[in-house]
Amino acid sequence: MNPANLPKIGEWYKSQTGNKFEIVALDEEDDSIEVQHFDGTLEEFEVDSWIDQEFVSIEAPEDWSGSYDIQTEDYGVDLENQSHIDRSNPLDKIDQ
Repeated sequence: MNPANLPKIGEWYKSQTGNKFEIVALDEEDDSIEVQHFDGTLEEFEVDSWIDQEFVSIEAPEDWSGSYDIQTEDYGVDLENQSHIDRSNPLDKIDQ
Protein backbone atom coordinates (compact mmCIF):
# COMPACT_ATOMS: atom_id res chain seq x y z
CA MET A 1 0.00 0.00 0.00
CA ASN A 2 1.30 3.40 -0.96
CA PRO A 3 -0.19 5.79 1.66
CA ALA A 4 0.21 8.79 -0.66
CA ASN A 5 -2.45 7.45 -3.04
CA LEU A 6 -4.88 6.24 -0.39
CA PRO A 7 -7.74 7.96 1.38
CA LYS A 8 -7.93 8.29 5.14
CA ILE A 9 -10.60 6.82 7.39
CA GLY A 10 -13.40 9.32 7.86
CA GLU A 11 -12.95 11.06 4.49
CA TRP A 12 -15.96 11.35 2.17
CA TYR A 13 -16.00 10.83 -1.59
CA LYS A 14 -18.45 10.95 -4.46
CA SER A 15 -18.44 8.55 -7.40
CA GLN A 16 -19.01 9.55 -11.03
CA THR A 17 -22.64 8.42 -10.61
CA GLY A 18 -23.14 10.76 -7.64
CA ASN A 19 -23.08 8.15 -4.87
CA LYS A 20 -21.60 9.53 -1.63
CA PHE A 21 -19.59 7.33 0.69
CA GLU A 22 -17.22 7.45 3.66
CA ILE A 23 -13.97 5.56 4.13
CA VAL A 24 -14.50 3.29 7.14
CA ALA A 25 -11.50 0.91 7.05
CA LEU A 26 -8.14 0.33 5.41
CA ASP A 27 -6.84 -3.24 5.45
CA GLU A 28 -3.11 -3.40 4.72
CA GLU A 29 -3.04 -7.21 4.81
CA ASP A 30 -5.69 -7.54 2.10
CA ASP A 31 -4.75 -4.29 0.32
CA SER A 32 -8.37 -3.21 0.49
CA ILE A 33 -10.43 -0.14 1.31
CA GLU A 34 -13.85 -0.47 2.91
CA VAL A 35 -16.44 2.24 2.34
CA GLN A 36 -19.92 2.87 3.67
CA HIS A 37 -22.33 4.48 1.24
CA PHE A 38 -24.66 7.23 2.44
CA ASP A 39 -27.55 4.73 2.45
CA GLY A 40 -25.62 2.44 4.82
CA THR A 41 -24.45 -0.26 2.42
CA LEU A 42 -20.84 -1.41 2.71
CA GLU A 43 -18.48 -1.98 -0.20
CA GLU A 44 -14.86 -3.02 -0.45
CA PHE A 45 -12.35 -1.94 -3.08
CA GLU A 46 -8.96 -3.41 -3.83
CA VAL A 47 -6.29 -0.71 -3.66
CA ASP A 48 -5.45 -1.11 -7.38
CA SER A 49 -9.13 -0.70 -8.25
CA TRP A 50 -9.43 2.37 -5.98
CA ILE A 51 -6.55 4.12 -7.72
CA ASP A 52 -8.15 3.49 -11.15
CA GLN A 53 -11.48 5.05 -10.08
CA GLU A 54 -12.24 8.74 -10.51
CA PHE A 55 -13.65 9.47 -7.06
CA VAL A 56 -14.00 13.10 -5.99
CA SER A 57 -13.19 14.11 -2.42
CA ILE A 58 -16.14 15.95 -0.78
CA GLU A 59 -17.09 17.44 2.57
CA ALA A 60 -19.08 15.21 4.92
CA PRO A 61 -22.81 15.65 4.33
CA GLU A 62 -24.61 17.89 6.82
CA ASP A 63 -27.40 15.32 7.11
CA TRP A 64 -25.51 12.32 8.52
CA SER A 65 -28.71 10.33 9.11
CA GLY A 66 -28.73 8.75 5.63
CA SER A 67 -26.47 5.86 6.55
CA TYR A 68 -28.35 5.20 9.78
CA ASP A 69 -31.80 4.96 8.17
CA ILE A 70 -33.29 7.24 10.85
CA GLN A 71 -36.45 9.26 10.46
CA THR A 72 -36.69 12.67 12.13
CA GLU A 73 -39.32 11.26 14.49
CA ASP A 74 -36.68 8.85 15.80
CA TYR A 75 -34.26 11.58 16.96
CA GLY A 76 -36.01 11.70 20.35
CA VAL A 77 -36.42 15.46 20.09
CA ASP A 78 -39.36 17.52 18.90
CA LEU A 79 -37.54 19.63 16.33
CA GLU A 80 -40.61 21.80 15.76
CA ASN A 81 -41.11 22.74 19.43
CA GLN A 82 -37.86 24.01 20.91
CA SER A 83 -39.43 26.61 23.26
CA HIS A 84 -38.96 24.45 26.36
CA ILE A 85 -35.16 24.53 26.14
CA ASP A 86 -33.47 26.64 28.84
CA ARG A 87 -30.88 28.67 26.94
CA SER A 88 -29.53 30.49 30.00
CA ASN A 89 -25.96 30.01 31.11
CA PRO A 90 -25.91 27.74 34.20
CA LEU A 91 -22.82 29.55 35.51
CA ASP A 92 -24.93 32.70 35.94
CA LYS A 93 -26.89 30.90 38.71
CA ILE A 94 -23.89 29.84 40.82
CA ASP A 95 -23.89 32.90 43.13
CA GLN A 96 -27.65 32.96 43.60
